[in-house]
Amino acid sequence: MYTRRTFIETAGVTMTGLAVLPFSSVKDVQAAKIKAIAFDGFAIFNPQSIFKKVKELFPGEGGQLVDIWVAKQFSYQWLRTLGGKYKNFWDISKDALLDAAKQCQVLLSEEQLNDIMNEYRQINIWNDVKPALQQLKEMDVKMCFLSNMTDEMITRGSNNANINHYFKNTLSADKVRMYKPSPVAYQMGIDYLGLKKEEILFVAFAGWDMAGAKWFGYPTYWVNRLNMPSENLDASPNGIGETLSGLAAFIKDGNR
Repeated sequence: MYTRRTFIETAGVTMTGLAVLPFSSVKDVQAAKIKAIAFDGFAIFNPQSIFKKVKELFPGEGGQLVDIWVAKQFSYQWLRTLGGKYKNFWDISKDALLDAAKQCQVLLSEEQLNDIMNEYRQINIWNDVKPALQQLKEMDVKMCFLSNMTDEMITRGSNNANINHYFKNTLSADKVRMYKPSPVAYQMGIDYLGLKKEEILFVAFAGWDMAGAKWFGYPTYWVNRLNMPSENLDASPNGIGETLSGLAAFIKDGNR
């Protein structure tokens, strides 16, 4: 069974790309050819170093601390969106980490808090990202981020990996002060790219994000790097793979 702990501990494993849906799912996107791709941040960025730092600082409680932290990061985003009390992803992550430390009865110093959060500033990409982005660029497909992360976090990560030249826009939840899966957040892709939703492929890292994008009306590709089971949210991706290496072929097949 894949648990939140499994997600964290396997986050850095490099896997071989694998398209596992039948081609009929690819044909579902043929009515309007894909002209652009909107990526969730973690489909591109690998968070392993962040979780590793927590475990280094707290070797006994680190695993549990990360589990609770990740859960609270997302619950805080959704609760604040529902309640109309927006805080950006950076600030929510700090709040969630402090709360997780309390729950684990871990004494988290200001220095340790900063050390952990600074790992976000050093974040880099999954190993398969650059070759996939180059393929897509050669296909003349527009690319942007559509992420709950802040613009600064995305820009830093892109600069760390030297991939910022691949992306047309950085669409952060900060622009609309609402987090995915709010339709207001997904609407940014249409507004900033100037395309129909059927022409924008959303590439999700998490199953819930894939479902939210599909509810909104985007064709979706789930880069299921951790081989997680599907969510019971009445939504299936148009395509799926364990890395981004099959994404270009998926789009070519759908655009014929």
